[in-house]
Amino acid sequence: MPDTPETTPCRCVWARSASEIIYHDTEWGVPNRDEHHVFEMLTLEGAQAGLSWETILNKRDGYRKLFKDFDPHKVARFTKRDFDRLMQDPSIVRNRLKIESTISNARATLDLYESGTTLSEFVWSLVDGTPIVNRFRSHQDIPAQTDLSKKLSRELKKRGFRFVGPTTMYAMMQAIGMVNDHTTDCFRHKQV
Repeated sequence: MPDTPETTPCRCVWARSASEIIYHDTEWGVPNRDEHHVFEMLTLEGAQAGLSWETILNKRDGYRKLFKDFDPHKVARFTKRDFDRLMQDPSIVRNRLKIESTISNARATLDLYESGTTLSEFVWSLVDGTPIVNRFRSHQDIPAQTDLSKKLSRELKKRGFRFVGPTTMYAMMQAIGMVNDHTTDCFRHKQV
């Protein structure tokens, strides 16, 4: 049943379109340690730079298909021919640097495996595996980056990751539930 004015729950103000509402209500801020999902959100948040999140959500199926459900082992094997094919496919953001970074980030993820950890374990270790629950009253109170996202950005860059600036990393931390930034009036704040 679609929301009506009488049944519409209070949501975070950024969730406006149908795709954003579904994402907000089912996924955003929910703790998720699945390796492929963490790699997906690292990729999608990097792809979002300079674009709207709705644009990325609308291309998400294309990303999943073309990037092999975000399996780092498969993406790391992409060749120049794969890259050229991706650059021609309108189902993703066709930005040379963003596509190259996804492939190189998959390779950097495999390097983490060689060192004895996973991307998910590495990222989640910064919060000792426990999500940070913030209590922001309005969207304006939510920071674009934090000391923790700056640290994560530095650590990933040291390990060869790209498109992992502090703002992008904070968005990823929100996406995988490392932080709960649903505003306190949002119905999802207590649920997550």
